[in-house]
Amino acid sequence: MILFFGTRPGKKETKVLQNVTCPYCQQTGTLTVVSQPNYAHLFWIPVVTLNNAQYAECSHCKRVFYKEEFTPEMQRALSN
Repeated sequence: MILFFGTRPGKKETKVLQNVTCPYCQQTGTLTVVSQPNYAHLFWIPVVTLNNAQYAECSHCKRVFYKEEFTPEMQRALSN
């Protein structure tokens, strides 16, 4: 029996953080958060979510902030 098992990234979701200031360039409303789940799949059917990669990018200075670097202001805006 052949068994097809592996991992595959899911669909990217983006969200613009309104009224949040970039900690690097101090511009407001320029941060966009990207979330992308990574799934374990069996026969190309997603079975389990392994992790959820999340990062924010400033459209003004192009600085990228990973989930561990999110400020409390960024985390509050994401939870809303």
